[in-house]
Amino acid sequence: MKKRVLFYLVAFVSTISLQSCVTNYVVSKPATYTKEYKTDAKLAAIDTKIESDKKLLINSFISEKAVAIANAKTSLKNSEIAKAIKHNKTIDNILTEASTYLGTPYRYGGTTRNGIDCSAFVLSVFGAAAGLTLPRVAASQSQEGEAIDKENLQKGDLIFFSHGKRISHVGIVEDVTEEGEVKFIHAATSKGVMISSLNDSYWGPKFRFAKRVINENGESYNNLASTRF
Repeated sequence: MKKRVLFYLVAFVSTISLQSCVTNYVVSKPATYTKEYKTDAKLAAIDTKIESDKKLLINSFISEKAVAIANAKTSLKNSEIAKAIKHNKTIDNILTEASTYLGTPYRYGGTTRNGIDCSAFVLSVFGAAAGLTLPRVAASQSQEGEAIDKENLQKGDLIFFSHGKRISHVGIVEDVTEEGEVKFIHAATSKGVMISSLNDSYWGPKFRFAKRVINENGESYNNLASTRF
């Protein structure tokens, strides 16, 4: 009898232990798997968002760079236009002032509208129209500004002549025709302030070189002295 009771007791305890093990196995395993699955999905979502944010940031940089370049181009274009307008206005002022001297008689050493020589004429015109003080004599004026080839002459450039080795005459380019003819305004000993052409048989052979004293910004070149005679 005691042996039978002991047998049933052992069997009961074993059954409970087995059920406990089975229960722990069945319940705990799915819970662990679900947790791991949710963690992987969350990491994947985070990676996707990071990539999305990265693309947005890159696109933003590209857009900002494009806008900056466009603004810079517009600013540069506007600046160049402003410089061209200023340059053209300065040259127009010079030629307008020069034209008011047409017919003024020539006088060696003269500096007024009652009588003026070539270098005083140039000095007076650039001083009044551009606020630029040039040297008094043609030889000194020829040392100012930037050297310009004959084929690149523009309105407002200075052209210099000589009868020998020394520069003795100066004029202002008044126009360059489509055919390339260069016309200049100057104070000539024969007829006073007048317009002549480099195609002229007298002035053509005496032409030596040209200088530009007003730069592309409509300002004088830095090597121009404020006062020199």
